[in-house]
Amino acid sequence: MTEKRDYYDVLGLRREASEDEIRKAYRQAALKYHPDRNQGNAEAESKFKEATEAYTVLCDRDKRAAYDRFGHAGLGGAGFDFNGAGVGDILSHFQDMFADFFGGSASFSGFGSGGRRRRGPERGQDVGVALSLSFAEALTGGKHEVVVRGAAPCETCQGSGAKPGTKPETCSQCRGSGQVTAQRGFIMFSSPCARCRGTGQMIVSPCETCRGAAVVEKQRKVLVNVPAGIDTDQRLRVPGQGMPGPAGAQPGDLYVDVEVQPHAEYERHGNDLGARLTLSFAEAALGSSRKLELPDGREVSVRIEPGSQPGSIVVIKGEGVPRLDRGGRGDLHVMLGVHVPKKLSKHAKKLLQELEQELSQDRDHAAAAS
Repeated sequence: MTEKRDYYDVLGLRREASEDEIRKAYRQAALKYHPDRNQGNAEAESKFKEATEAYTVLCDRDKRAAYDRFGHAGLGGAGFDFNGAGVGDILSHFQDMFADFFGGSASFSGFGSGGRRRRGPERGQDVGVALSLSFAEALTGGKHEVVVRGAAPCETCQGSGAKPGTKPETCSQCRGSGQVTAQRGFIMFSSPCARCRGTGQMIVSPCETCRGAAVVEKQRKVLVNVPAGIDTDQRLRVPGQGMPGPAGAQPGDLYVDVEVQPHAEYERHGNDLGARLTLSFAEAALGSSRKLELPDGREVSVRIEPGSQPGSIVVIKGEGVPRLDRGGRGDLHVMLGVHVPKKLSKHAKKLLQELEQELSQDRDHAAAAS
């Protein structure tokens, strides 16, 4: 594998170069080695990729700081490696960066489908809502309703913006593309069509309900499928349930931020559940079996071994929280405690005193034997 060159050397810069100097150096390199000017020149294509890779690191303050201290190894996978990438992919991925360099939306003539692709109408905005779940609901999952307030497709015109019985017409200026272009040299500049505002369509007879906006303010309910085992601060994405886009555009997505309410008796640690179980002295000393009802309604049996000590933990495999990847469940951890009564009857005191005498004799015999 060929060793990477120093990024500053690639762009012909001093290590103290300013951000403006970095941008200027890369712009010059991109113009010099662009494939449209060097068709069939593999060396120029390689230098174009190398310059772009260097720029993506040096224009980012955090990545540049890591690179300055530790070199290529300091990026830890945060940099870019374009050795195996096609030039078209690079231009498509960094289309906004090239637009900044060349003003407006820039594509490169003669480069075919690898250059910048025309943008269609912008999709609708994403929407975020909060969903509060009980501890049990988070363990079991299921369908839950959330309320979304905002724009919704107009029912009168079915979201077209046009008066019923009519339909939007193709914009005569951009011919439905939503973009107008102008070429200067080998660089093709494109910008949203001013007449149709980039939609590619014109509404001649607007809908009376939405006045051509295609949307109305509305409150609606969305059914969200919550997976079993979800936890606080996790987010669900519901495609297509955000704000509607302009005519002909896809709606945005709905993002649901989950908050799980705490439980009075159970705690959660990742995919494991924690619980406390209080025993009588006899149960701890002699051993027993107890039933526990979990928050999601399941019942498990907890086996207490004879001589169990306060604070010891019984682990029951596979009885914890469902894993989101559906790979089974975590474990249930039960911490044992022993109840010590504050008041005793005379008979109970006498029995405990006799027990203490018996235990004391056992301890003396054990000490003598050792």
